[in-house]
Amino acid sequence: MGRLFDAHNHLQDPWLAPHRERVFADLASIGIEAAVVNGTGERDWEDVAALARAHHWVVPSYGLHPWNVGNAAPGWRDALCRHLEADPRAGVGEIGLDRWILERAKPDDPRLAGLRRASIDEQREAFRWQLELAAAENRPVTIHCLEAWGPLLDCLKSARRPARGFLLHAYGGSAELARDFAALGSYFSFNGYFLGARQAAKRAVFAGLPVDRLLVETDAPAMPLPPEWRTYSLPELDGGGVINHPANLGAAYAGLAETRGVPVESLAADVERNFLRFFS
Repeated sequence: MGRLFDAHNHLQDPWLAPHRERVFADLASIGIEAAVVNGTGERDWEDVAALARAHHWVVPSYGLHPWNVGNAAPGWRDALCRHLEADPRAGVGEIGLDRWILERAKPDDPRLAGLRRASIDEQREAFRWQLELAAAENRPVTIHCLEAWGPLLDCLKSARRPARGFLLHAYGGSAELARDFAALGSYFSFNGYFLGARQAAKRAVFAGLPVDRLLVETDAPAMPLPPEWRTYSLPELDGGGVINHPANLGAAYAGLAETRGVPVESLAADVERNFLRFFS
């Protein structure tokens, strides 16, 4: 298959902590070349930094996720700048906009327990500041968006952006919007979750995206692949939740290659070029 590059994951997540030795051995076995590990707030930025110090293939990225904007400490901007200054390779992310948590998330969703759900205006302020921070140093920036594509596009059009472009991770927008984002410099990462039966529309979008803007991700331990596509598994969470094993990256590559009707070796070579161009 060639060398593999995970454009977006959360290897620092507590869900993976009990399995870390096994996970890292499995990643070595599939030939992982680089993996971008995204922090989401002050609580996990140092964990990301520690992984980057311990493993040469970990590319750190630090950002204030929109879910965490409502609970950010007053000094979060200074803390973020310190982490970026400590590593020239580091990206900015995961950052973005999220209307889902405001309009459709259940009040008792355990993933949002204890979080104050910041308004879209608060999210936009935090997003724009981080985007322009990335632009000032031309760092790679990774963007999360759920049900806020219009506000995101408006913000990207009006704000300063990194010259190298930006990544829309697990892109879930339309093909029409993808053209607008691509014109602004976007890359798009395919997630193996999109191989599910209900995700045909997302696969159709990725089938038509420009080949020079494609990346592949796991978002592990989130966004598990459909059972028939999983090549690696981990014990379920208490209550039955599925943990996405990061070594399912290879299956995500295979799924995207099938979606686009190309040999997986050819896709892997294209993704490698795109990854190195964007993240190096």
